[in-house]
Amino acid sequence: MILFRKFRLLILMVFLVACTMHIMIDLLPRLERRAADAGCSCAHSPSEEPRGRPKQRSRAAASAVQAGWPGKHTLRILQDFSNEPSSNLTSQSLEKLAGAGDRAEPVKRADETLEEKQKSLIKERGNRGKEKPEQRASRLAALYEHPLYKSDLPPLTDDDTLFNVNTDIRFYPKAAGNQEWHNDGNEEEEGYSPTGEVTAESYPNWLRFHIGINRYELYSRHNPVVEALLKDLQSQRITSVAMKSGGTQLKLIMTFQNYGQALFKPMKQTREQETPPDFFYFSDFERHNAEIAAFHLDRILDFRRVPPVAGRLVNMTREIRDVTRDKKLWRTFFISPANNICFYGECSYYCSTEHALCGKPDQIEGSLAAFLPDLALAKRKTWRNPWRRSYHKRKKAEWEVDPDYCDEVKQTPPYDRGTRLLDIMDMTIFDFLMGNMDRHHYETFEKFGNETFIIHLDNGRGFGKHSHDEMSILVPLSQCCRVRRSTYLRLQLLAKEEYQLSSLMEESLLRDRLVPILIKPHLQALDRRLRLALNVLAECIEKEGYTAVVEHDFDPQPAASPLHQAPRAR
Repeated sequence: MILFRKFRLLILMVFLVACTMHIMIDLLPRLERRAADAGCSCAHSPSEEPRGRPKQRSRAAASAVQAGWPGKHTLRILQDFSNEPSSNLTSQSLEKLAGAGDRAEPVKRADETLEEKQKSLIKERGNRGKEKPEQRASRLAALYEHPLYKSDLPPLTDDDTLFNVNTDIRFYPKAAGNQEWHNDGNEEEEGYSPTGEVTAESYPNWLRFHIGINRYELYSRHNPVVEALLKDLQSQRITSVAMKSGGTQLKLIMTFQNYGQALFKPMKQTREQETPPDFFYFSDFERHNAEIAAFHLDRILDFRRVPPVAGRLVNMTREIRDVTRDKKLWRTFFISPANNICFYGECSYYCSTEHALCGKPDQIEGSLAAFLPDLALAKRKTWRNPWRRSYHKRKKAEWEVDPDYCDEVKQTPPYDRGTRLLDIMDMTIFDFLMGNMDRHHYETFEKFGNETFIIHLDNGRGFGKHSHDEMSILVPLSQCCRVRRSTYLRLQLLAKEEYQLSSLMEESLLRDRLVPILIKPHLQALDRRLRLALNVLAECIEKEGYTAVVEHDFDPQPAASPLHQAPRAR
């Protein structure tokens, strides 16, 4: 019994000693700061201050010593920004300041000077970044002010819009269980009505994007929702991550705080890497920057058939591993020999430790493509591309061996009437400019039947080679010799020096956070391929005549055959 009491007493003594040491450790920074304040105020007089230096040395020293004792929050910040090149240097300098006290004054002065230089550099970069859009926006703004980019849509009926929104209906965010669902908790911009209801104009940007889809376009030319949605893709907090089923390569579905969703394609190659010449098109990597560039190219061509895509630097630890509920994805995370966070997921190709996606140390680039409306709300129909490649190492597709293949396509629905064949020609030009050989299928919204645009999805295999122009992509155009007049005129406009497709693309891509998206050779290849596409059309016009090749789509006129019916104005 006596031994048991002694043992309890010993444990109590150890506990008291531990508590005392913990309290002393917490008080030590305060004592150091007081000592530093006392030392500065007693040891120096105003006359001893160096010329040109402010008379607040004691405050600077106190703040420096205070910074030298990183608390829990400071340590957390250092961990979060451990990928910064100067992070190790910063932590070491803080430790030196803490241990050296007054002897570290030269180090403090150097750090203060370095901090001032960094602030001025950041300010200079910020001003430079503000000046760039203003200086370079003139060419892109001039393009969108051109009459070719001013045509109006026909009056929209309920049958022409994907969703029929009743403006009298109000949505109650409380009923959804989250009052911050539509604007990330910013009450000043929420747009609540006095009764606490939310109107259609105050829906989250992804929902407003869905509501704006109609028979002729995914989004209108100057819709501010698109720019707002791009910002959401770059900044909205990621709440959950899951692997996308199907497909040959790894893709992730990311859900945001406002319940929007996007398809994430991680970086697999650097901007400078070209597709090896011995690679088949179906075994090529999918490039995140190609997805971003495809959206901007599609918008400059005025097709507006690619959902908004933005680049983002993602923290693999906090924004993927820690928020995913996909156990299969979570189990593929590991730390590489270079102390980088990596994962590889599950997919048909390139999902193994040999093809793992690694951060620096846990930051990785990727593209985020806004989701289209859920299939349960807006069904889509998948079509086989008539000029689909064989996807076989030895066999060729029918269109590759039959020069009259287009005559057969013209007699097959839905290409025998309406605008579908012209949409294929638009997609052909779009793919040729990117160098994309992997267009095996395309989709349309089921509600609009055959009289609607085709959606340009999955563009990750574009911009793989800047040194090679794959002329086989233009075979549909050379075989059919058909093009919209609006498309033809825009191609001619983009070939002019005052606009120039490469300059417009470069300016448009500056808005993305992962700039540069395309290196110079890829931009130059756009101008070269544009001239090649115009040459093919020139040969068609010379062979068959302008009216037989160029379909008038501004002022609809009656035509002799269903195929020659003019498409409705876009």
